[in-house]
Amino acid sequence: MKPSTIPLLLLLTCLLPTVQGADAGIGVGAQPIPGAEVVFDGSRHLLDAKWTYWKGPRFSSSLPIKWIIVPDPVDPGTVMMTHDPAAAGGKYGAADIVTKKEYKDFRLHIEFRIAAPGGNSGVYLQNRYEIQVLDGDKTSHGLGAVINETESPYHAYNGLGKWNAYDIEFRAARFQDGKRTEKAMLTMYFNGQKVFTNQPINQVWGGPNSGIDGGNDGGKGITDTPGGLKLQDEGHDVRYRNIWIKEVDLKEPNTDF
Repeated sequence: MKPSTIPLLLLLTCLLPTVQGADAGIGVGAQPIPGAEVVFDGSRHLLDAKWTYWKGPRFSSSLPIKWIIVPDPVDPGTVMMTHDPAAAGGKYGAADIVTKKEYKDFRLHIEFRIAAPGGNSGVYLQNRYEIQVLDGDKTSHGLGAVINETESPYHAYNGLGKWNAYDIEFRAARFQDGKRTEKAMLTMYFNGQKVFTNQPINQVWGGPNSGIDGGNDGGKGITDTPGGLKLQDEGHDVRYRNIWIKEVDLKEPNTDF
């Protein structure tokens, strides 16, 4: 091998994982995989067309959505920012937004950026199960955790002011004769690192203001109802972009991808 070819080979080796991740639709900047629906592309049009408020027991805002479209502080383009006065002081459930479309099993890609220490929001699968967005917390209530069910995969966090990505394959709970026979389950990549594989989810946490079934039997009364993708507003500067979902039908209890 010629000495001059060594730097080029090293460069290609370093780039290979990034290229593979992008091709697989995983990580920051990943493009939608075939069959996916873009539910947020940075535009006000898509925010209004695809989303609405979740009108839970604490809801205290009104349409049109008060979240705002702002310039992306890192890359070209625009993004959405949690910015509803009704949620000031951490009043989750007062101005959370949810997709108009409801889902059962799906593959999700979503990117978020936390501006300041302690910034707090949340990504809710089926408007039930929260994947935490919370800077500075490495506990089971912290960043990237399936809230109160796993520890935080904080090691994968890119940090304040930087874009981060969750890539999730989710399988909804299964029921027979109205009773849950299989728990919800997910596999998740955080910034391209696989952090959970076939992780079961036991219940809804946070009470009736948190989402569907939060007020049923202390969050343990899960029902067989599809739900939208919900984003939480707690009065902090958290921004979202590049959100897409592909509906799937996972007949077997396996979400690994």
